[in-house]
Amino acid sequence: ALTAYKEQQYAERGFRFLKDPFFFANSMFLKNEGRIVAMVMVMGLALVVYSLAEKKLREALESENETIPDQKKKPTNKPTMRRVFQVFEGITILYQSSKIVKVLNLRPIHGKILALLGSEYEKMYCTCYG
Repeated sequence: ALTAYKEQQYAERGFRFLKDPFFFANSMFLKNEGRIVAMVMVMGLALVVYSLAEKKLREALESENETIPDQKKKPTNKPTMRRVFQVFEGITILYQSSKIVKVLNLRPIHGKILALLGSEYEKMYCTCYG
């Protein structure tokens, strides 16, 4: 029972993420019950993806004995995905005919995070610094 109680914090933290203005869930107005159910499913799926990405990054940082800077520029091996999203703000991807032409404002910290997450993530940003 104690273990289950202690693990409750992970679910609570996840739902706090869904209510955060950063996720902008508070600005949706749905009246149709089917749409509400669909939105809850989409938000639940987003929370699962968010949690899995955070877990994957933290495990990679720990196994590689690496860190990334937190909000106060201190090294951490347990960043939140919210922090990672903030690090990636300002990146622009230029498309031409549905193909990536160039990624702008990509810095070495972005390459490091993408490499830690895996090659499939690096491919999304094409790893060319520009």
